[in-house]
Amino acid sequence: MEKKKITSFKDLEVYQNSYKSMLIVMKEIVPKLPLSEKYDLVDQLSRACKSIPRLIAEGYAKRHQKAGFQKYIDDAMSECNEMIVSLSQSKDLYSKCVNVNLCEEMIDSYDKSGRQLYKLGESWTNFKRRQT
Repeated sequence: MEKKKITSFKDLEVYQNSYKSMLIVMKEIVPKLPLSEKYDLVDQLSRACKSIPRLIAEGYAKRHQKAGFQKYIDDAMSECNEMIVSLSQSKDLYSKCVNVNLCEEMIDSYDKSGRQLYKLGESWTNFKRRQT
């Protein structure tokens, strides 16, 4: 497998995947939730899905700092876990409102993103060790 050179955070597969997932959640899932969830589940899903690509971009900017980079990667992983729980709640509580299959796809996507972020953090740590 040929490795693509990373010249920007936009080149990271995990950024691309989390951005695409954010668009789907914001366009296809959040609007379908009941108004009674406006200040709870809707707010949580909106903030968490938007924060993941942002955290990846911010972390990439601090990639020269081991602790700075890792903090953003850890925070993005936490938000992925939050998305998994919130999407599970959405499909289990509101199966008549939301597309359950789409929620499952997004749960899988955020699970994959969390694993990618973990591997990115490990790879970066190993890369930095080799440089010193």
